[in-house]
Amino acid sequence: MSQRHMILGLGAAALIATGALWSSSHGSAAPAMRVPAPAIDEAPQAESETAVVAGGCFWGVQGVFQHVRGVAQALSGYSGGSAANAHYELVGTGQTGHAESVRITFDPRIVSYGQILQIYFSVATDPTELNRQGPDVGSQYRSVIFAAGDSQRKVASAYIAQLDKAHIFDAKIETHVDPFKSFYPAEAYHQDFATLHPDDGYIAENDLPKIDNLRRLFPALYQAEPRLVGTAAE
Repeated sequence: MSQRHMILGLGAAALIATGALWSSSHGSAAPAMRVPAPAIDEAPQAESETAVVAGGCFWGVQGVFQHVRGVAQALSGYSGGSAANAHYELVGTGQTGHAESVRITFDPRIVSYGQILQIYFSVATDPTELNRQGPDVGSQYRSVIFAAGDSQRKVASAYIAQLDKAHIFDAKIETHVDPFKSFYPAEAYHQDFATLHPDDGYIAENDLPKIDNLRRLFPALYQAEPRLVGTAAE
């Protein structure tokens, strides 16, 4: 568990209200690497689809996808464990089976599932890190795609194999593809965190660069105004 998460676990709402947040002194956002588009992708079957991914602290992953065109909502939460212990302080122990995750509701006619994964691997997470992401350590920060059904599983698994075979990264991809079972929204104070607290040291060092990398590497899919949870349609 990083110092940032230990502090929030002691009283996040109060710390946020007073502005007494930790300014990160170790770790930074991984360099962006625009990876090739997946060779296999889904064809749009409906006006709305949902993807659930995890790759480190959900603040940054949510922040990235809130700036993607075609995304109606990116919601921070927990996936991989049960409802009984889907609470921040418990998930932070690394013993619940959850990963800090983001549920992305998107229009596949604008941005495909494969493009969601391309952005995920390019700017949202470092897929070569095992059970950690930058300064955040523990299985709750693991890199995992929770695939909803055979179609998403096939696309995600084939994409990881494609990237590994091409040696896109310097190390083996540690991202797992697990079947989606459930998603539990995180506490309200975690939602829209990167947008609401841009001056926080952790956000400035680890997460704002990811959003800027999205803008630089995916200009056609970048939208300057984020789709916040408070304004997004369910």
